[in-house]
Amino acid sequence: MDTSTEPARPIPGDTAPVPGKRRRWPRVILAVLAAFLLAVLAGAGWLYHRTDQALSGIDRIPDALPTLPEEEQPVRAPEAADAQVYLLVGLDAKDTPASGESPDGTPVWQAGAARSDTMMLLQIAADRNSASLVSLPRDTWTEVPGHGEAKLNAAYSWGGPSLMVETVQNLTGIRVDHLAVIDWTGFRALTDAVGGVTLDGERLDGEAALEYVRERKSLPEGDLDRTRRQQNFLRALLSQTLSAGTLTDPGRLTALLDTLGDVISVDDQLSNGDLRDLAWELRSVRASDIAFMNAPVAGTGTAGGQSVVFLDEEAAAPLWQAMREDTMAAFLATDRAPDTLGETVR
Repeated sequence: MDTSTEPARPIPGDTAPVPGKRRRWPRVILAVLAAFLLAVLAGAGWLYHRTDQALSGIDRIPDALPTLPEEEQPVRAPEAADAQVYLLVGLDAKDTPASGESPDGTPVWQAGAARSDTMMLLQIAADRNSASLVSLPRDTWTEVPGHGEAKLNAAYSWGGPSLMVETVQNLTGIRVDHLAVIDWTGFRALTDAVGGVTLDGERLDGEAALEYVRERKSLPEGDLDRTRRQQNFLRALLSQTLSAGTLTDPGRLTALLDTLGDVISVDDQLSNGDLRDLAWELRSVRASDIAFMNAPVAGTGTAGGQSVVFLDEEAAAPLWQAMREDTMAAFLATDRAPDTLGETVR
């Protein structure tokens, strides 16, 4: 038997490995991966900075929410702890007036500085998969704390945002978490910033959109039809904005936030982090996931020498309860729910 230790003949085409060559590959891969991660983190940092910068441009209204003791505020339903309710207010002023107090303790708000033409309650479900928007007629006859019975929109004129919020809370029994205010000048700017909005096949710029949502004298049901037009416009605006993937496109999102910062004011309890979280949580919501409706109305009449609207308190009670308890989806499937906004709007 041949027991020689002669080395095996090399296989044709085979080459001996270069010492250390294979050991360098893991280092190269790790270096590329590290560079990629650094680039991603740098991009994320830039985006965070830009988003935070845009959100900081949104004016905060000091003391916009009632400072009442907790026992005098509407009770939050435990099962709806993660749901949120916003009061959306549209003004007929060119600028959003300030509120709160000056350094010497005197109120900044001047009675009559602005009137609220539009009041809407927006309830966002705890699961962030749906929302409900209810318009309150501006001529609703109700109790305004400290002033007696009056039209709902008088609350803003007399006492600014905090009195408006308190009045709506008393009217509905719903705790308002946050407030958003837009003036009509800002409304035009927002419409133009998104390139106009298409309604019934017609593209409306800011001025035309403003005329559309403010018209009421030529409409059969006056202010009620006017609120439906406002809802119809919001639905079209949301559909156009969300279908474009704005909330998931960093560039589009920061551009929209820059515009919002110029036209919208919010309460001073709403932080940049709150707004950022909300935008992310609602990234999958579309206009079709939002139910638009008017508060139930019993009729119109005269009170205090004025033409007013009377809410149907019996019909409205289950609506307010569903909003308080975050059961709107189930409620809207019942015959007690108000009619939601149809596809055709006058």
